[in-house]
Amino acid sequence: MRYRRSEFRYAAVIKTGQVWLHADAWPSDRLRLLVQGRWAPDADLFETAATVEIVIDLAGVGEDDFEIELFADALVIEGRRRLAVGDDTTIYHVAGVRQGPFRLEVGLPAAVDPDRVEARYDRGLVRITLGKRGASR
Repeated sequence: MRYRRSEFRYAAVIKTGQVWLHADAWPSDRLRLLVQGRWAPDADLFETAATVEIVIDLAGVGEDDFEIELFADALVIEGRRRLAVGDDTTIYHVAGVRQGPFRLEVGLPAAVDPDRVEARYDRGLVRITLGKRGASR
């Protein structure tokens, strides 16, 4: 897990259309369907009197496979989940576990102190605690 912070406000970029990088690398359309474009992991966002808390479900994602970037008004978590995909003889009957690149953009409900950030990764869940600006520890 890598962490960066920025003093700038966050601006969302909306893309239109899906572009498949290395589209010829996938031997079949069935395998291509398993690797989706960017997706967003599930997350909870809540606040207390002194903190803003974010919990993100990143089961199956290695700690070195994602990064967290803190902006003045948003938190962005970006990375990639890589799961084993069978060979050409494998027949998937259900493919519900998302994989490939992901990006989660979370708007912050309060101003936070960039020097009071704590992130823990345990059993597939990332818990980020952001101290509110002006709140006592």
